Amino acid sequence: QVQLVESGGGLVQAGDSLRLSCEASGRTGSTYTRAWFRQAPGKEREFVAGINWSGHNTDYTDSVRGRFTISRDNAKSTVYLQMNSLKPEDTAVYYCAAYGSLYHVISTHPLQYTYWGQGTQVTVSS
Repeated sequence: QVQLVESGGGLVQAGDSLRLSCEASGRTGSTYTRAWFRQAPGKEREFVAGINWSGHNTDYTDSVRGRFTISRDNAKSTVYLQMNSLKPEDTAVYYCAAYGSLYHVISTHPLQYTYWGQGTQVTVSS
């Protein structure tokens, strides 16, 4: 079993930056695809960014590409999401997720992910 805990959310103004963190514990290792999803009220859970086990392959949804950066520190079993130039439409609960994989491809579908954090709220005001 792997436990994921997100942190770093908060209330910010449009144009500001935030960095989210997701720490893993339990049956952890470096051979996991890690990702961030987000969900706004009344909306389906949306893939935001993902990173493969080595950290050399990343993927982003179009709406955040160029503004958000995902990274990982395998020694700390931690992934980060640096969010710059935040917009009100970025407001959502952000979830950390993971599944065991040695492949370079990064799934964007939530059903592929077997481990989930509890979520952290990000609110961006106009």
